[in-house]
Amino acid sequence: MVNRLYILLLICIITASCKEKTPLNKKSETTTFYLIRHAEKDRSNPSEQNPNLTLKGLNRAQNWAKYFDSIPINSIYTTSFNRTKQTIIPVSKLKDITPKIYSPNKIDIQNFIKTNRGKNVLISGHSNTTPEMVNKLINQPKFQDMLDSDNKSLFVVQIIDTEVSVEVRSVSISNQL
Repeated sequence: MVNRLYILLLICIITASCKEKTPLNKKSETTTFYLIRHAEKDRSNPSEQNPNLTLKGLNRAQNWAKYFDSIPINSIYTTSFNRTKQTIIPVSKLKDITPKIYSPNKIDIQNFIKTNRGKNVLISGHSNTTPEMVNKLINQPKFQDMLDSDNKSLFVVQIIDTEVSVEVRSVSISNQL
């Protein structure tokens, strides 16, 4: 009987020592990137390279602020174009965050992820740069350029420790704006 207890105790000790050890005080760290394309731009002058938003676009920008009202945001990034900056202004005012200008083609994605680790980050881009940025964040070529008419897609990239996931949501303009 005593031998069986010793054997059982030995098995328990060996099993416990073989389990993967993780520090007791280590918490999972979640980083969330919210990526949107700029709202509807003014197309009345086809030669204008840096147009402003239309009234519908300004309404959509207000809708983004309403959408993100209850979502904590730590940092906001936008390209240097009027339409991306105007899309993000209502959220930046609501959250009292000064947007940072970023260049999608020059970004060091690993450094960008490291700089924003553990934060909730909103990024305003374009039909080509938004899916490109998502692809960089998830480290795979999953998304193609957005349709020129797509101003309502929201890409949510979550990085929990080393696990990466992406979700695409469609956010329509509320008629109550």
